[in-house]
Amino acid sequence: MDVEANGEALAVRVARHAALADEARLRVVDLLSLGDASPGELRAALGLSSNLLAHHLGVLERAGLVRRHPSQADRRRSYVTLLPGALDALLVTGSDAQEALAARRVVFVCTANSARSQLAAALWNSAATVPGVSAGTHPADQVAPGARAVAQRRGLHLAGSPVRLADVAADGDLLVTVCDRAHEELAGREPLGPHWSVPDPVPVGTDDAFDDAATEIERRVALLATRMSPRTSPQQGPEPHHPEENA
Repeated sequence: MDVEANGEALAVRVARHAALADEARLRVVDLLSLGDASPGELRAALGLSSNLLAHHLGVLERAGLVRRHPSQADRRRSYVTLLPGALDALLVTGSDAQEALAARRVVFVCTANSARSQLAAALWNSAATVPGVSAGTHPADQVAPGARAVAQRRGLHLAGSPVRLADVAADGDLLVTVCDRAHEELAGREPLGPHWSVPDPVPVGTDDAFDDAATEIERRVALLATRMSPRTSPQQGPEPHHPEENA
């Protein structure tokens, strides 16, 4: 790497360290390291005014740490996403992380349970120790052919038909929404875990769209898996039943 490139890389590092040298902005990044959030959700979680949050998000955007994009459901809403690789080795992982989570099971939720949530459950079960399943708020009749194709290309198993969230969710589950519409539909439900604002590959329908969605989900799965630990509670009775075809 030449001197000019070294200087540019150093300037980027300095800008990002400076952006993180503030408690509120560091808390924003902590929250976004698990999933995406709307500005309103960030304000509620951090107790910040609209103007102050807008200032902090502007600093983080200019430093190349986050980006904002419109919801695929309610276009008046936007989501803030931590950019891939923005922090590289700076994120705290494992049980010492501030945002560590425990659950008996992870349920990945999208609207139709035909693509993103199916891929998320399959990728999760190939990487994590806590069991994972998927469900939809309004399940489709079948899994999208593009989802089955990308799963086959990646050696993943999608055996199940789409199922309704109400028929799957149980006490002790962590719900992870991978669809803006499902996230907005479930707003206010407790407990609701991280939101991953992953573009829907089904309307596009190309191999590239499904590959991009799977790659993005795989990145997020790898990070969340480092934050998760199993939760066992004898008082809650036996583990919730989840059919093999939805695993």
